[in-house]
Amino acid sequence: MQSIQSATKFEQQVQQDTWRWLERVVLGLQLCPFARQPWESGRIRIQVSPAESITALAEDLHAELLRLDQAAPMELETTLLVHPAVLADFLDFNDFLEIADEMVAALELEGVVQIASFHPQYRFADTSADDPANCTNRTPYPTLHLLREASVERAVATMGAPEEIYQRNIEVLDELGIDGWLRLLKGD
Repeated sequence: MQSIQSATKFEQQVQQDTWRWLERVVLGLQLCPFARQPWESGRIRIQVSPAESITALAEDLHAELLRLDQAAPMELETTLLVHPAVLADFLDFNDFLEIADEMVAALELEGVVQIASFHPQYRFADTSADDPANCTNRTPYPTLHLLREASVERAVATMGAPEEIYQRNIEVLDELGIDGWLRLLKGD
């Protein structure tokens, strides 16, 4: 786990909440079957962005994309860029993903790094806001997950039917329900 000593108390809390989400939700519910190895080997970075504007967030994203690209995979596998002070509205967050994808292209990282999106209000198209399936991409704070494409490809190659992950996740979250989801986040 990354040191949080130099972070503000708020940033420390955001990091702790995100680690807890990873433990309870992603690993605890096994929503991402290939997350355990980077977790156990300490190769997941959680970077809290203090950005309060889209411009500042774009700068932080730029820095984190370069950091991930330049780091050895055995040192850093993936980064969660958590940005609690900007893009609290899901539609604004969704619009920012276009900027993020353009940045990946501008840095010539297409095919190297991909960005997955997570948000407290995440909502798939054609679902109601309270559909438990949305919780597969819900986090305590808006988060951009920077993934190495080679790692994703290796993980997918080891699975018999990777598309079943999504379906299994929906089944798990449907069974849990929204009330169970909220209890899980609170630690009940």
